[in-house]
Formats: sequence, C-alpha cells, structure tokens
Amino acid sequence: MDKIKVGITIGDINGIGPEVLIKAVSDPRITDICTPIIYASAKVLSYHKNITNINNFFYKVAMSGQRITKDKINLVNCWTENVSINIGKVSEEGGKYAKISLDSAIYDLKEGYIDALVTAPINKNAMSKIDFGFMGHTDYLTEVFKSENSMMIMLNDDLRVALVTHHLPIKEVPSAITKEKVLKTIEDLNQILKMDFDKEKPLIAVMGLNPHAGDGGVIGNEEIDIIRPAILEAKDKGIFVNGPFPPDSFWGTFSFKKYDAVLAMYHDEGLIPFKLLSFGKGVNFTAGLP
Repeated sequence: MDKIKVGITIGDINGIGPEVLIKAVSDPRITDICTPIIYASAKVLSYHKNITNINNFFYKVAMSGQRITKDKINLVNCWTENVSINIGKVSEEGGKYAKISLDSAIYDLKEGYIDALVTAPINKNAMSKIDFGFMGHTDYLTEVFKSENSMMIMLNDDLRVALVTHHLPIKEVPSAITKEKVLKTIEDLNQILKMDFDKEKPLIAVMGLNPHAGDGGVIGNEEIDIIRPAILEAKDKGIFVNGPFPPDSFWGTFSFKKYDAVLAMYHDEGLIPFKLLSFGKGVNFTAGLP
C-alpha cells in the first residue's frame, strides 16, 4: 500500500515556517510514514537551509503533486523569480508567496494529487497587505471548499479544543454568541468527533462566557439565556454534552481529561489553557472539510 502524500505549504517566507518545515521533514521518520511534498521555491528553501545548518535536507523537484517521487521529499516549485527575504519582517512579499504556496497546494488537494495538507504559519499583517480577506487558514479553506461545517480544533493527543467564535476583538464576542451558533457548533463538533476521531458517543464540555459562568446571573446572563438553552437542546437531540462550566476551575482541576472535546466561547478562553498544556506539541486541525 502506498504511503499517503502530504502537501506542506511554506507559510510566510520571512517567518518561522520554513525553518520548522526543513527541520521536520529532514527527520528520516517522516519519509517512513508519508511522502512529503513542499509547495515553495527552490531558491527560498536553499536560503533557509543555509541559515538553519541542516545538512541532510535533500529533495526532488516535481512539476506538481501529480508527478512526485515516492518515499522522498518533494518540492513543487510554485515560483521561480528571485524574492527578497527579511527574516522577522512583515512584508507584502511574505503574504504574496504564502498565498501562492497555499493556492498551489489546495489545487493539488482538490485534484486528489495529495491526501492531506499541512500549513506552515502565515502572518495576518502580511496577508492583509495583499487583501487576503480572511483571518486564517481555516476561514480560507472553508470558503474554498464551500464547507458549512468546518471547524478549527486545537489538538494534542487526547486534548481537543474548539471555539464558538474565533479571531474577534473581545468587545465583539458577546454579541457574536447566540443560542443558534452555540447549538450548531456543538452539533458540528459532535459529528466531527465521530467521523474524524472515531468517538462513537463523544462527550463534550462547554465553557461559560463570564467569570464563574455568570454565577447564576450575577456576572452576566449569557449562560442562562444563551449557552445553557443551547446545551439542553443539544441534549434533547441525543448529544452527550455538559456545561456551561467556569473555565478557571474546569482547567484548574484538569476536568478536561473526562471529555473528548472542550468547546470554548472565544479565542483566549480556549487557546491559553491549550497552549499552556501543549506548547510545542499541539496542532491546529481544520475539521469538517469535504
């Protein structure tokens, strides 16, 4: 049986992505389990290889993901022109070539030339300079694949964290949280846990929005008026879900270990504890794509 073909985007050429990519695929264990296909340019990879001092990084150049060398590191040369690389600097070029890499990999994914897609980090500021129009990979992939059920899940072993709202300023979070949105997110997460993680009867924990999950309405009513009704309706639909929990005590008592996934209301509520527990090991998984 052939190994899976994994497409890997370069991310921002001025960022950490190229270094991490080169160091990761240089590990011989990678080609033991898959055929990696990098979407970038030979010139950019050579530049970053030289400054990372990696001596065992070798690759085969391919015209597309359709014509690759199995069991070897492959490079799809997405552009040939010279580019200016300024490590640690935000630039329009950083956004431009990150998108070229991403679009090339997405094309091959759609065509079935690769089986999975791994994306190196992009810089939101750099992407804004090319009018990208999306806050991150998940939003862009959702639009490209016309998915109604996609979801960003932070993943590390048995810890999975999903969000109701994503990259929003804090002041906009409360108005973005509705009963319908919370309910749909619970339903989507439940389905994803079954399909992608083989959980027959997944158990989901839902966080509150306010300190102490509102303390019975003393510190806010969102838990009473929005989050709890959504949870109860999800229960009526046969979903195993509990909450809303006060996030501080939930994480502090390691209660997350009892659940297959945790659903947070906003970005930092979910990602701060996730990164404290998983920094350097966790990944961002875009689930629910066709």
